[in-house]
Amino acid sequence: MEGFATLVLVFSILRVSIAVDTLTVNQVITDGEAITSAGGSFELGFFSPDSSRNRYVGIWYKKVATRTVVWVANRQIPLTASSGILKVTDRGTLVILNGTNTTIWSSNSSRPAQNPNAQLLDSGNLVMKNGNDSDSENFLWQSFDYPCNTLLPGMKFGRNRVTGLDRYLSSWKTTDDPSIGNFTYRLDPGGSPQLLVRNGSTVTFRSGPWNGLRFSGFPQLRPNSVYSYAFIFDDKETYYTFELVNSSVITRLVLSPEGYAQRFTWIDRTSDWILYSSAQTDDCDSYALCGVYGICEINRSPKCECMKGFEPKFQSNWDMADWSDGCVRSTPMVCQKSNGFLKYSGVKLPDTRNSWFNESMNLKECASLCLGNCSCTAYTNSDIRGGGSGCLLWFGDLIDIREYTENGQDFYIRMAKSELDAFAMTNSGSKGAKRKWVIVSTVSIVGIILLSLVLTLYVLRKKRLRRKGAEINEREEDLELPLFDLHTILNATDNFSNDNKLGEGGFGPVYKGMLQDGKEIAVKRLSKESRQGLDEFKNEVTHISKLQHRNLVKLLGCCIHGEEKMLIYEYMPNKSLDFFIFDGMQSLVLDWPKRFVIINGIARGLLYLHQDSRLRIIHRDLKADNVLLDNEMNPRISDFGMARSFRGNESEARTKRVVGTYGYMSPEYAIDGVYSIKSDVFSFGVLVLEIVTGKRNRGFNHPDHALNLLGHAWTLYMEGKPLELIDASMGDSYNQSEVLRALNVGLLCVQRTPDDRPSMSSVVLMLSSESALHQPKEPGFFTERNVLEGSSSASKHAIFSGNEHTITLIEGR
Repeated sequence: MEGFATLVLVFSILRVSIAVDTLTVNQVITDGEAITSAGGSFELGFFSPDSSRNRYVGIWYKKVATRTVVWVANRQIPLTASSGILKVTDRGTLVILNGTNTTIWSSNSSRPAQNPNAQLLDSGNLVMKNGNDSDSENFLWQSFDYPCNTLLPGMKFGRNRVTGLDRYLSSWKTTDDPSIGNFTYRLDPGGSPQLLVRNGSTVTFRSGPWNGLRFSGFPQLRPNSVYSYAFIFDDKETYYTFELVNSSVITRLVLSPEGYAQRFTWIDRTSDWILYSSAQTDDCDSYALCGVYGICEINRSPKCECMKGFEPKFQSNWDMADWSDGCVRSTPMVCQKSNGFLKYSGVKLPDTRNSWFNESMNLKECASLCLGNCSCTAYTNSDIRGGGSGCLLWFGDLIDIREYTENGQDFYIRMAKSELDAFAMTNSGSKGAKRKWVIVSTVSIVGIILLSLVLTLYVLRKKRLRRKGAEINEREEDLELPLFDLHTILNATDNFSNDNKLGEGGFGPVYKGMLQDGKEIAVKRLSKESRQGLDEFKNEVTHISKLQHRNLVKLLGCCIHGEEKMLIYEYMPNKSLDFFIFDGMQSLVLDWPKRFVIINGIARGLLYLHQDSRLRIIHRDLKADNVLLDNEMNPRISDFGMARSFRGNESEARTKRVVGTYGYMSPEYAIDGVYSIKSDVFSFGVLVLEIVTGKRNRGFNHPDHALNLLGHAWTLYMEGKPLELIDASMGDSYNQSEVLRALNVGLLCVQRTPDDRPSMSSVVLMLSSESALHQPKEPGFFTERNVLEGSSSASKHAIFSGNEHTITLIEGR
């Protein structure tokens, strides 16, 4: 009996000691037991994945309601029963033993052990150390050196150049099987280091090289309020790492079984992980989609085209949308001193595995070095900070290049002098031919002018009075909108420098500028290839020059110089609304109070357009992209190129040329071409639902049904579950009654029938009062479908824009 009591006492002591964060040589963890880090963030023990009976030793979040495993020890050799144990050996290793006392997994260590113990740190790192030695340099072993599919804050993602240790991620085989899957995500040391996702040995994604601020292929990577990041590159180590800015945030980077590198953030309110960002964002991130010397642009159709001076290697394949064979030079390259370089801007740099770099050179030295080496195909700065420094050279074919609208880089590709001369002539036009034409025309016209002089003087005299009257009227119109000369705009934008480019839409590129008095401006430059034309330019000038409201963007003037046509606006420092609400990282900036202010501001701006302005204006393209935010995050409605005005008693009109953005257009407008103020009300309702949910209506998908965002929101609202719609990134900052009212108003605005939708004056009143609201009827476009389906008596000539660009569809009457 006394021996039994002693055994019970020892067992109790053992159980109590396991409750802390350390495991010593005399202790074991059996299945069902666990140790917890000192701060309670992580737990180590035995577990089984969902739908699996296999047992594994792993580490998971302690404070997360849904068990989320971040590291697995025996991922390749699972236990088939709950008889396994984890113990520390006197040699300073961790081992897992099965029911027959056979070692199925062991850590390694080449250092001598003295009083070894294993400790689970609050970072999630399981370390083996000697006694109380907490110096990470002296650890016998640590799990952070052997990651599985998850990168945690403080982990090093890269290589130790001295020991050869390679810390990389490998995917689980499936969500229920943590064994090593098909995909790896690791730092490739060849040339200028970059991160590669591989399926087996095949590269599927590439981050591009580090440029001092971010990886070239991660334009979305920027300083933020959630985590800080760094890339360390010295004689000893090369690695990427991140640390939390706010310790209360839980975030992790995961390589999924499908090969996607994704960052998730835990939201306590919804007890769920939300996707914060993804390395792969679209098809252009698929490695080498356009082949060698091909360049990808996601908003172009087709996505791939050859670089200047190159043509498809097999045109027939390109005609079938198979771009994998890439492009070849139109003129064979002969290495000569007369060779030069063609600049490409705003791109993801080509694959750097066959590259060379030097951090101490400048760009001019870099160009000279490349020109003197016949194998060098391109060059650029290796570091873009402070105007650029360092040298990066490519050798061999250039592959995996794509264009970006922001945070792209410049690089210079080697070209033959004849090609560069041809480009220069194309850009400048055939000046010689024009000069000859002018001479011949002048000689011919001189005689005609002399013969017509008397007649011309007579006609001019007769029209003098009428012309004076016309000039007076024209000056009065000009006074309504100031004219900027081209020289002023060129100086303000640094000759339309790519560094000042804010973005690009159907109208053309938009540049930031600064006038001599220090005033910041935004310049919309009508592109020669613009799908919107002179009519839209004149339309925007006509309408917005007459509008003045705090929730409308202010047009400062325009510039017309030959073929150059530009609109000059006040500069909005916080970009457009879509930049925030649809981005997992940026959406954290917009709490509910800010979103409610934005909703109300847009409503007041529309009310002014529909009711209070000199002309009743129908915007016809209201969307998140066309709502700009000033420095205080107040909304300003912009882009009036598609707007139309009503006079007198007009209430609606019909058009054969439907313009707008799929996902925001009302049914009667998209199908029959009928537009009215209720068309804008529908677009406003879509926008309200997007602001509340953080989801786009266009492309919305749900695993349980085929409804779009409107149908999904209406269904949950009618089922009494509207709070499930709220964007998780808002946390608990929202006022429940305001959110419910906004959702109700949004659903009233997207009702199928125009007569059922409220006017904007009613909307403004409903948002600002506490009166009872009607129950919304089923919305228009309840499910995702082609807006041109269905019967219609109107012919269809439609211009639908995506979230950023316009697509034209023409169908004969």
